[in-house]
Amino acid sequence: MVPDVVDDGNEELNKHVSVFLRLFNRLRGDAANTELVLSPAPQHWSSGAQPFTADAVAVACSAPKSSKNFCQAIIFITLRNIRVDIRHALNVSFHFDEEMFIEGRRIITEGILAVKASNKEENFEAARQKLAEIFHPLQDFYSHSNWVELGSKLPNSNLIRSDTSIGNIADESRATCRNCNGDNCTNNILEDIIEQKILTSGYFGVVPLFSTKPKGKCSHGGAVDQTSTIEPKGGINKDTFEASHGHLHVKAANLAIAATSELLEDIRGAAGDRPFLQMLGISSKALCFVIDTTKSMSDDIEVVKTVTSSIINSEVGTKDEPSLYILVPFDDPNFGPLIRTTDPNVFKNAINALSPSGGGDDAELSLSGLQLALTSAPSNFLFTDAPAKDKHLKSTVIALIERTQSVVGQSPIDFLFDFVKVSQGLFNGFDALVSRPTAGVNGSLLVSLTGSDSATVTEVALVESSGSAEIKGVVEAQGSGNFLVHIDRIPSVEFVVRVKGQNGSVFFQRQSCTNFRSSNLTITADSNSILVPGTPFPVPFSVMTNGIGGNFTIRATNSRCFDSISPTSLFLEAGNSTNGTATLSAPLNTRSGSDVTLTIEAEAPGGEDTNYVVLRFSIVNTSKCSENCSLSTWELSALVTDGAEGTGVDHVSLKQGNGTMNTSLVTVDENITLVSYSASCCSPDMELLVVDRTLATAGAETRDPY
Repeated sequence: MVPDVVDDGNEELNKHVSVFLRLFNRLRGDAANTELVLSPAPQHWSSGAQPFTADAVAVACSAPKSSKNFCQAIIFITLRNIRVDIRHALNVSFHFDEEMFIEGRRIITEGILAVKASNKEENFEAARQKLAEIFHPLQDFYSHSNWVELGSKLPNSNLIRSDTSIGNIADESRATCRNCNGDNCTNNILEDIIEQKILTSGYFGVVPLFSTKPKGKCSHGGAVDQTSTIEPKGGINKDTFEASHGHLHVKAANLAIAATSELLEDIRGAAGDRPFLQMLGISSKALCFVIDTTKSMSDDIEVVKTVTSSIINSEVGTKDEPSLYILVPFDDPNFGPLIRTTDPNVFKNAINALSPSGGGDDAELSLSGLQLALTSAPSNFLFTDAPAKDKHLKSTVIALIERTQSVVGQSPIDFLFDFVKVSQGLFNGFDALVSRPTAGVNGSLLVSLTGSDSATVTEVALVESSGSAEIKGVVEAQGSGNFLVHIDRIPSVEFVVRVKGQNGSVFFQRQSCTNFRSSNLTITADSNSILVPGTPFPVPFSVMTNGIGGNFTIRATNSRCFDSISPTSLFLEAGNSTNGTATLSAPLNTRSGSDVTLTIEAEAPGGEDTNYVVLRFSIVNTSKCSENCSLSTWELSALVTDGAEGTGVDHVSLKQGNGTMNTSLVTVDENITLVSYSASCCSPDMELLVVDRTLATAGAETRDPY
C-alpha cells in the first residue's frame, strides 16, 4: 500500500498487505487505540476484537465467506499501487517530486471523483483500480515532501480537496536546501523554509548527463537519483530507514497511513457502508444470468424464468445470498443492456419481463452477451438454444475468462494467484500481467492462500491440461499468506495451476478451475485510466514476437460497443516489436461512473498463436449536456485579475463562443472582474480575451484564453 515508505525487497508485498489491514483496524474505531480514530465502532467490533487479518475483517463485517474476495481486492490494490512506481517512475507528478504539488493533487482529486462516480454506478472494480492508483501519490507526498520536517502531526487534508490551498509552496526561484554534511542529511533543509512553513520536495533524475535542478533546490536523494550529486548535494526522501532522511521514515509512514485512512473514510462517507465494503470485496458473490431472448426460445423462456427464480429464492435470506444481481439479455441483432440491482425482487421482475423477439437464423449473439457479463461478474449462467453468431469474439471471451478466473471452486482453504513480472527497473516490486505469460521461458507467480492464517504452501506446479507433464516452481514465502513462485519454463501448451500445502497436520491440494495458455507474443498497453465522453481516448500498445515474423492480425474490442479505431494488422520481424494505437470514443451522454473494458488481441500468421491485453477504464462525464445539445446549457463563472500589484483589467471580450457573457467588478477589490458566461451545449468551446489597463493605455493586448 505504501511502496515508497516501506523497505524495498521481497518483504514489500507483505508490508503493503499489513498496512491495508492496519487501516481497517483503525477504521474500526477501537476504543483502546490511542492513534487516529476516524469512525464510530461498527457493532461487530469492540476493543477486544481479533487482530487485523482478512478473515477477521470479513467476519466482523458479517460476510465470513468473502475473505477470499477481500484478499483478492487487497492484492489487486497493492499491485496496482506498486505499478505506479514501475510504469510512472519518471513522471514526477505521481510522486510529488520537484515541487509538483498542484499536479500531484490534481491526479488525486480527479481520481477521487472517478472512484465516487464508479461506486455510485456500482462499478466496484473500476473504483478499486482507480483507488489504488491515487493511493500512490497520496502516500508519496509524506515521503518526498518536507511535510514531516515542518513538524506536521496530522495528514494534509487539502490533498483530497480541489477547492483549498495545499500550503505555502516554495517559489521556483527560492532556495530550499544546503549541502549535506557528509552522510549526515538531517538538517540540510534551510532554516527559513522550516520557520516559514514553506512546502518543498526533492528533484529527481536518473540520466547522468541530463539530470538537473534549479539552483538551491533539494534533491530526492539516493543512489539512483543523479541530481543528488549536484549542489546542494544529498536528499530529503524518507522512503526507507537508509534514505537521506531515513530517521523520519516511521513518521512519514504513519502520516501516509493516516492520510490513506482519511481518504478511505471520505470515500466511505460518499458511498455508504455497503457499497464501500463491496468496493473492497467484502460482500457475497454476484449472481449473473445471460439469457437468449430470440423467438426460438419461445418454448424455453418460461422454463428459464422458473429455473432462475428457483436459484434466486434458494439463497435469499441465507448467508450465501448474492450481494449483486446482473442480467444480460441478448437476441439478434441486439444484446444488453446490462441490468444491475441489489434487490432480488427487482431482479426476478426484470427476468419475468423478458419476452422472445428477434432472431431469424440459427446463430445468436451469445458471445457478445458473455463479453458484457464477464466485465461485471466473473461467473455467470448462460441460457441459449443456439450456436454463437459472433464467433469473432471467441478469443476475447476466452481472454476475459482467463483474466477473471471465472470457473470458480469453493473451499475453506483456497488460493489466489497472478502471473507477475518481477521489476528489473528503478524500483523493486511485482507487476501483475494482464495478458498471457511468455511461453518456453521462465516466469513468476504470486500465490496467496485464503481461509487460514497458519497454512503454508509447500509446492506449486504448472500441469499440462491434456497430459500428465508438470513443471514445479521454487516457492519463496513473502509473509501474510503470500508466496512468490519462480518457474523455470512456462508450458507452451494449455495448463492449470496446482498448489499443495499444509495447515497444521493436514495436507491439502488445490487446482485452478480455469485453463491457461502461454504465448510467444508479448502485448503491452497502458493509458490514463479516466475516459472523458466526447473526447478521443488513445491507448498506445506494443506487440513483440519471440517466434515467426509476418503480418499479425490485430483486434480491439470493447464491452460498450463504443466507436473505436485501431489497426487491423501490424507487420513484425521475428524477435522485434512494433507499436499501434487503439482509440475509443464514448458518446457525450455516457453516464459518469460507468466503465469500459478494452481487449486488444494480436494473432500470429496462421492463427496458431494469440495474446491479448485487457484494460479497464473509468468514465467521468463532467458535462451536464443531454444527447440533444440544443435542450441543455452550460455555464462558466471566472474571476479575472492581473495580480495583486497590477493596475486592473481594462476589458474582457469573447474571442470565441456563441453564448452570452456578462462582466462586473467585484466591489471588495476593483482589480478583480467577475465574468459570467452561458451557452447552449451545441457550443461547447469558448475563449476569453483579457486586456489590462497598462497594456490598453499602451495600445497593446495580452491574451489569456480559457
